[in-house]
Amino acid sequence: RWVLSLECKGSRNVMSALRRAVEVDFKDKDKHKSQGLYLLTTGIPDQETHTISAYVAEACGGFDLQLHVCLFSVTKGTDSSGIIPACYANPRETASAFKEIVQAANGRFHWFGEAGIFESDDITRIISEMEKAKNYSQKCAFLVESLKQRS
Repeated sequence: RWVLSLECKGSRNVMSALRRAVEVDFKDKDKHKSQGLYLLTTGIPDQETHTISAYVAEACGGFDLQLHVCLFSVTKGTDSSGIIPACYANPRETASAFKEIVQAANGRFHWFGEAGIFESDDITRIISEMEKAKNYSQKCAFLVESLKQRS
């Protein structure tokens, strides 16, 4: 419930936010078995993707910390004409950058917008599990059918 009372604010300085979270807020990280850090964002970071990826790979590598990113894409531009300023990447480029960062941190990526879910590692995993279960079920049905025909 406390999340609902929060106000959206911040900048695109992802490195500063990650450093604060990892180096200050997780100072007792060695005492915990597993921790997750969620980055809720709407745009591309100020820093280069490879720089952030290298940092999170190093920061998350020493213990079980995973960085998960929830990217919310706004479908309309940021000004009245609907044109996105040049300093911003398009949604596909932004998603690609955060997917690279998440992979370096062994985390999960979720991309959604006003229209719904565009991409989610969790949903992809669930669908994969369902496909495996379906294939297994079909093999079992085939095996049962072939045993019935032998009898």
